[in-house]
Amino acid sequence: MGKIITEITPLSPKDCFYLVERRKTEFNYPIHRHNEYELNFVSNCKGAKRIVGDSIEELQDYDLVFVGPNLEHGWEQHNRQSGGDIREITIQFDSTLFGPGWLEKTQMNTLRELFDMAQTGVAFGMGTIMRVYARIEELTNEQAGFLRLLKLLEILYLLSVTTEKRTLSSTSFSNSKIASDSRRVAKIEDMINKNYNKTLHLEQMASSVGMTPSAFSRFFKMRTGRTVSDYIIDICIGHASRRLVDTTMTIAEICYECGFKNISNFNRLFKKKKGCTPKGFRDSYLKTKTVI
Repeated sequence: MGKIITEITPLSPKDCFYLVERRKTEFNYPIHRHNEYELNFVSNCKGAKRIVGDSIEELQDYDLVFVGPNLEHGWEQHNRQSGGDIREITIQFDSTLFGPGWLEKTQMNTLRELFDMAQTGVAFGMGTIMRVYARIEELTNEQAGFLRLLKLLEILYLLSVTTEKRTLSSTSFSNSKIASDSRRVAKIEDMINKNYNKTLHLEQMASSVGMTPSAFSRFFKMRTGRTVSDYIIDICIGHASRRLVDTTMTIAEICYECGFKNISNFNRLFKKKKGCTPKGFRDSYLKTKTVI
């Protein structure tokens, strides 16, 4: 199916971060990846399409996303009508800028969680975008130096503490393990990831962490915000999405390999989760994918 473009950013080992502001008439950036974290703000983008991993969404007037290293992402014109220039502000920085020793400090808990979420992409609500908009403006106008770095830290902190954020892609598109705040949840997540295409029984999972099925169900929902069955379906859909993008397997082959029992159920659940059929997802994604 070809390769995704790997972008080489202009960051040097001595740079803290790279910032660029663009004004353009249309989106024409294909799906790509790079080694750096990226914070991307866009205005006047209503109708454009944003792709992050296997998340494909149509944008409103403003958009702000935070993308982790090597996570595939891109934008296309889609349904956007001409009506003034698009404004885009992109900030990229290497993962070593905030080293693990620093992020492990208690005061950095929310930043560490934000960086963990970025492995599958994070989108922010309109209220949060409006709150940080002025600070992004200040960042673009600030002279390069220490104060500019402080402004970036302030923006990242505000994004880390907001409740108006959500992850975008499934974990099958992530290149890093997502941290869990519970060893028992992490153990179950690992079990599901290794056996997602097999039949997993609630009793078996509960027993593996020393809990009764009912207590485990409540515990898992409280920790992850999803039921066990919903979590398993999300994992299966994520792996199916990965195969739709990266292989020439038929949809029927993908359906059964990812643990679904029949095509109609696979199509129904996929459309419920992704808003389109597996065929529609493959066609839409590959339309934006550039082969090199």
